[in-house]
Amino acid sequence: MKIITRELFVPRGDLKLEGLENLRSYFASRLSQNFKNLFYKPIRFVVSKTSQSGYNCEIDSIVFNQKESSDFLLNHADNIFEYRKRNHERTDKFVAVLVIPTGIDAEIGGHCGDGNPVARLIASACDVLITHPNVVNASDINEMTENTLYVEGSILTRLLTGQIGLQKVRSNKVLVLMDSHEDKYFNEEVINAVSSARVTLGMDCDVHEMKNHLESTSFYSKSGRAIGEIKQLENLFEVVKKYRNGYDAIGLSTFIKTPKDYFKKYFEKDNIVNPWGGIEAMLTHSLAETFGIPCAHSPMASSEEKNLELGIVDPRKAPETASVTYLHCILKGLHRSPKIVPSNQGLTVEDVSCLIIPDRCVGLPTLACLEQNIPVIAVRGNKNRMKNDLSKLPFGKNKLFVVDNYLEAVGIMKCLKSGVSPSSIHRPISHTKILN
Repeated sequence: MKIITRELFVPRGDLKLEGLENLRSYFASRLSQNFKNLFYKPIRFVVSKTSQSGYNCEIDSIVFNQKESSDFLLNHADNIFEYRKRNHERTDKFVAVLVIPTGIDAEIGGHCGDGNPVARLIASACDVLITHPNVVNASDINEMTENTLYVEGSILTRLLTGQIGLQKVRSNKVLVLMDSHEDKYFNEEVINAVSSARVTLGMDCDVHEMKNHLESTSFYSKSGRAIGEIKQLENLFEVVKKYRNGYDAIGLSTFIKTPKDYFKKYFEKDNIVNPWGGIEAMLTHSLAETFGIPCAHSPMASSEEKNLELGIVDPRKAPETASVTYLHCILKGLHRSPKIVPSNQGLTVEDVSCLIIPDRCVGLPTLACLEQNIPVIAVRGNKNRMKNDLSKLPFGKNKLFVVDNYLEAVGIMKCLKSGVSPSSIHRPISHTKILN
């Protein structure tokens, strides 16, 4: 059982990228051609580039045979393209969703928790902020506010597609699954990190050491997005199946293999995409999609990596040099990560007021909001490697706002919340339209 990425070009004439209606049947056909005689479960979808001729798409999928599935994956094979159309919006509170996709080299939020200030700013302008680990995870630091819900990326997407609801919790019982390290120092430090969270956050958390490792290898797609391949996924799934009923959330501390000397190069150069994020997203998406449980991942370092003298690094990467386990951020997030409930319970897609994303990003959250008529605020100043023009998508009137920075994004949020049309505060103001 493994997770792999397929890069597919879709001719514009074959598919209209106007929501989720046709994506399921189209990609079911395309993937079945790629995975002949195998079962597959898509867990992640990205459009990396839109051109006049078509769309460059990347799909992460769990691939398995009948023997490996043990009927478990076959019975939990909800499709990521399914959706429930919302027919109204609740306006008693303003709920914002902040997404900074993992592995796209986002100028803000593409490194190590450097999206925290943005998340805190946006949280101050809404009643509830829903965001995902990539935005606020910063090794031993996680500065999310009390009104922030820490939600794994695929769970956040399923909320926007109307498949699930989110139920706030007072606390979760968390299990940390860690790889067995050849140097016991690292396993002991994971346990110490968990103990630290127990005595500071007051959380209930246990640790399980996994002897049978995954094989996780990081590399890049043609678009430059961080992806990878994960083999022996069944090793992880068997452990989760064993302990699932005794815990509310799962934390992971596992090895990710990167190209030689890449750890050092990442800290020395500005233009290298974080190589771990893609694998981390693939892992957590696979668990959340299959088991319906909150989860988050921190990479386990090798002895060689931790012995490097890196000196003073880019401030956006500094949290990674100041930590041994990179673990406290996910423990803080999972401590109160919301429970997944049916789509008619808890906080649902009917409560979502807007989505804030970096400009040019087209994935399931963007397409879901297009389908659900949810306003999207795209931040032009958060540059990244994606190459799409959101203005070409058929958003309704006043449903797409492209802004220069997150300060302006908050202004648009305030307009939406107060019912003030942004055009009414620009000068010169246009003449009133007279319809014949």
